[in-house]
Amino acid sequence: MSQNLNAAGQKVAVIGYFTIIGAIIAMSMHNNKPTDFSRFHVRQAFGIHLLFHAFALFISQWFHEFAFGGLYLMYMLLWGFGFWSALQGTQNKVPMIGTYFQAWFKFIR
Repeated sequence: MSQNLNAAGQKVAVIGYFTIIGAIIAMSMHNNKPTDFSRFHVRQAFGIHLLFHAFALFISQWFHEFAFGGLYLMYMLLWGFGFWSALQGTQNKVPMIGTYFQAWFKFIR
């Protein structure tokens, strides 16, 4: 039974990293069968995507290709770290901001 619960939690965690829509779908899936693992990764994924979109909107006002390049580089690094952690079945917080994501998104229960 716990093996199925872990597999379901890992599936939800991985889906959360596929775009902001995937994070919203993962939130819905998490509400059906909540696990600590899926809760952790849904918060991390939602935070990464939300942060990316917020900075993209901010940078778009003052277009500069190096700013967009840096934004995409950081996004891909954070996304890759979180996605790899979900695939491995570990709960590693995203460097520098993962702790904040866990605190800010307490509404994901």
